[in-house]
Amino acid sequence: MNIRINDINHSSIFPHVWFIFVINVMNTDYQIPEPFLFNPLKHHIGFIKEFINNNIDKTGSDLKSLTKDLKHLGTSVMDIYTGSLSIRNICNEAEEFLKQKEILIRENYATWVGTKMDCFRIISLSDSSQWTLKFHDNPQRFVHIFPARNSQHSFRVKSNTLKSALIYLIIIGKDLVTVDDLNNVRPLLGLSPVKDTLDTEAILEMIEILRD
Repeated sequence: MNIRINDINHSSIFPHVWFIFVINVMNTDYQIPEPFLFNPLKHHIGFIKEFINNNIDKTGSDLKSLTKDLKHLGTSVMDIYTGSLSIRNICNEAEEFLKQKEILIRENYATWVGTKMDCFRIISLSDSSQWTLKFHDNPQRFVHIFPARNSQHSFRVKSNTLKSALIYLIIIGKDLVTVDDLNNVRPLLGLSPVKDTLDTEAILEMIEILRD
């Protein structure tokens, strides 16, 4: 296993809003092991696509739960991993790195990575993708992990762009996407009608990525 680490960095990165949600799929690969805090709905393209398939045609209380989950994606930006590593592979490789460095214990990890908001470390996994590690103040899930900015096998997207694409594909899903259809579903997430051409193009591109 080829895992590298870069020097510690300090940056005014966007704060990440994290939540624990129930994953209604049978694939146990999506069970995030401790000590990791990882949101696959924000950061793993394979999970996002499966999430869509498992939520198509939601109605009533199920729809309310769905929109609540999507609103938790926040309002900033996120990096989405598109590589071949499964969620389990990512966690296993990161855990092996922590074991090798003898920092799998919470106190040791906190000392190594730093506990301030702008402290983080970046490691590279076996497919050369880079991942940011931060400290999360929780007894069980203290390793906050997400794709590093500008990493191989990842891209950056606005939260509202992803949310718009998700709600469209789940609720409407027609091959021909119209602005009217987008604006019919965006209010479910508390989003105003899309008017900007660049925003519309970004949503259309995101829809196509999720359809591939």
